Amino acid sequence: MSTLALAVRDSNTMLRRNLLHARRYPSLTLNLLLTPIMLLLLFVYVFGDTMSAGIGGGGGPDRSAYIAYLVPGLLLMTIGSTTIGTAVSVSNDMTEGIIARFRTMAIHRPSVLIGHVVGSVLQCVMSVILVGAVAVAIGFRSTDATVLEWIAAFGLLVLFALALTWIAVGMGLISPNAEAASNNAMPLIFLPLISSAFVPVDSMPGWFQPIAEYQPFTPAIETLRGLLLGTEIGHNGWLALAWSLGLAVLGYFWSTSKFNSDAK
Repeated sequence: MSTLALAVRDSNTMLRRNLLHARRYPSLTLNLLLTPIMLLLLFVYVFGDTMSAGIGGGGGPDRSAYIAYLVPGLLLMTIGSTTIGTAVSVSNDMTEGIIARFRTMAIHRPSVLIGHVVGSVLQCVMSVILVGAVAVAIGFRSTDATVLEWIAAFGLLVLFALALTWIAVGMGLISPNAEAASNNAMPLIFLPLISSAFVPVDSMPGWFQPIAEYQPFTPAIETLRGLLLGTEIGHNGWLALAWSLGLAVLGYFWSTSKFNSDAK
């Protein structure tokens, strides 16, 4: 069997293993998924009128407009929260001895990480679809987006999920246990809270605006918002692409180097 065929076969096996674990133990994924759904319902039905009035510059509350503003950020936050489960899963594999067992077998070594990454991206896509369905059910609409813009939005979500997954894998590899992995990955949920997900950056205090602006979530949110709602994207598209590719490359080399060094 060729090296490529071996890699594909073993990666597919590891992918099925991780999806099977996710199906048998759905509590972790569901708990992480509930965070963006609860925030969506909280900000729409509890804070919606107040927040929309503030964003609208005193023009009166418009809850439907705030739903449209809020959803793109919550979709990307869903990706961040879902990948925390990946960090925990990787940490469990490293500490429970199964990786040591895999290393004694004639398998393609990178397939262990590839299975985690592909499985996590698939879970992120399914989680985004579920949160998106909840958003549509409570009033979110994207009537102006073209087919190409929908494809671009989906591509951005998948690329962002891939980038955060590789970072989460690295966090799981450096964590001594599952609890530490969950704590190490908390910035993946915390960063969206201090981005433009809930309010525009220019409405924040001046000293805080750079913190919200110069991070990976804000340009990704503004790009997704522009694709779905027809707002101006500007330079955010290039920044979102650069952040996603940069984090994916960084996470890949960090994870693979850590994984290979642990084998020595």
